[in-house]
Amino acid sequence: MATAAPPPPELVLDAEGLDRGVSFIGLLWASETSIIGSGWLFGAFTAVIIAGPSAIFGWVLGSVIILLLALVHAELGGLFPVSGGTSRFPHYAFGSFAGATFGWASYLQAASVAPIEVLAAIQYLSTAHWARHFFHTTPSAGGAGGTLHGVGYLAAAIMLLLFVIINLFGIRFFARINNAITTWKVAVPVVTVLILLVGHFHSSNFKPFFTPHDAIKNILLTLPAGIIFSLLGFEQAVQLGGESAHPEKDLPRAVILSLLIGAALYILIQVAFIGAMNPLVLHNNGGWLGLGTSTSVVAGKIAAGPFFTVVSIAGISWLATVLRIDAVVSPFGTGLMYETASARLSFGLSRNGFVPTAFERVSRLKVPVFGVIIATLVGVLFLLPFPSWAKLVGIVTSASVFMYAGAPVSLGALRKQKPELARAYRLPVAGLLSPLAFMGAGWVILFSGWQTYSTLILAILLGYALIAVSYALKLNPNAPAMDWQAAPWIIGWIIGMGLISYLSAFGAGGIIGGIGFFKHVLDQGGTDDIGLWGGIIASGAFNLIIYYWAISLRLPESKVDEYVADVYPPPVAE
Repeated sequence: MATAAPPPPELVLDAEGLDRGVSFIGLLWASETSIIGSGWLFGAFTAVIIAGPSAIFGWVLGSVIILLLALVHAELGGLFPVSGGTSRFPHYAFGSFAGATFGWASYLQAASVAPIEVLAAIQYLSTAHWARHFFHTTPSAGGAGGTLHGVGYLAAAIMLLLFVIINLFGIRFFARINNAITTWKVAVPVVTVLILLVGHFHSSNFKPFFTPHDAIKNILLTLPAGIIFSLLGFEQAVQLGGESAHPEKDLPRAVILSLLIGAALYILIQVAFIGAMNPLVLHNNGGWLGLGTSTSVVAGKIAAGPFFTVVSIAGISWLATVLRIDAVVSPFGTGLMYETASARLSFGLSRNGFVPTAFERVSRLKVPVFGVIIATLVGVLFLLPFPSWAKLVGIVTSASVFMYAGAPVSLGALRKQKPELARAYRLPVAGLLSPLAFMGAGWVILFSGWQTYSTLILAILLGYALIAVSYALKLNPNAPAMDWQAAPWIIGWIIGMGLISYLSAFGAGGIIGGIGFFKHVLDQGGTDDIGLWGGIIASGAFNLIIYYWAISLRLPESKVDEYVADVYPPPVAE
């Protein structure tokens, strides 16, 4: 007589020890507040001075790539609603080495966003007379040049301290604060766009639409220069998966809807910014490309506060005041969200055994206090005088898509390893869209350039060293044996992308951003040895090969069951 197949494992939602008090709106706004940050304040300007009005195509292309990655995260987030999800999906599918690699990239990205947002807020504040000494601005630095100065460091430290205080009150308090902040953050750009499109629109600013030289390359360069960074954040709902009240249904909806709202808004923001610029300002500064390198006073003001200056020139004084307030509220909300996410990612890394157990200890309010404090200290390090907002954005963008790239291969592997698990959202045509998402992440890494990629790899190697120290000193008794099965494809991917990046047409100069001693180290990288299309084709083909190679090196199902036991415990024998 035939025996009935055993029922699929049931999802357990209280295994993390965190407070599951975040609703769908809380998840949606957690992602949305991460998407609408300093990107809306600077992204339109940094994109248009690279590609002119054709930067609009950059936003469309960036939105498509990030949407593919968001759809992948929607399935995985509903399948494994755990805190720090982006650092744990690769661990489930490929084991500890993959988990350590992508987990560190996730942490690196999240911990560095908060100080960037603080930097952006203070830069905008420096347009006010009383705060003019907070920040030193370089007019010709591509819209975001300069560093904190004097009292600006104190203002930045105060903002980071507020992040700690709000986080220590617990996730429910954070969600209430974040909901209010995000409502404001979405409303201000919507109102700004409507006013500029209706009453201050100059269609002549869209001519010529494309740049006279390297039009396609310039559109691609807008992606790492601020577009992808602006669209980052949809995954924050996933990072809070362990604190969601109904994750199996709310996570996928929050991830997808947050990105659709953000992408639509950013495209409209770019159109509105182009149309609202005073044509005389463009004429006097050599057009859009000239505006990015001009040393005129007005160009410097636009670089320091793009929308504020444009609105001020248009004579809308009340909106200029609102924008100056928003220049603090928007980055503050995004920085707060990433500070929270950083602590959850380190919580996930600790649960997986890679970093000391101190990171997973929670307070009476179920807050990972040690993780919050360490994330803040890392943020303080990023407040040291970096060259520019734009360079910081490039590094974070590269780290982000490196982190995102772990999700498509994890989805492809888990579809084969655990096909029986119930999926609240199932990615359609995953056999096509999942490898496309991985290829898209590879292209953004390529467009970020050789200097940025080499900096990212140094940071990844630093993470390996820190994890090795934790293992050597036995700081986490749950540290798993390293699953080296995934090492060949991960190391091969890192080296292969490095070679393609070195030979490509992006990011010429020495490694590590060409800083100091490194200015002439491997400085022939990014000098267009294989041409624009050669790099694009090589990257696409190489990442497609890596995708299928990775899936072939997935863990056996029994090992996956061991790693996901906290979320899907084995049935109890009767």
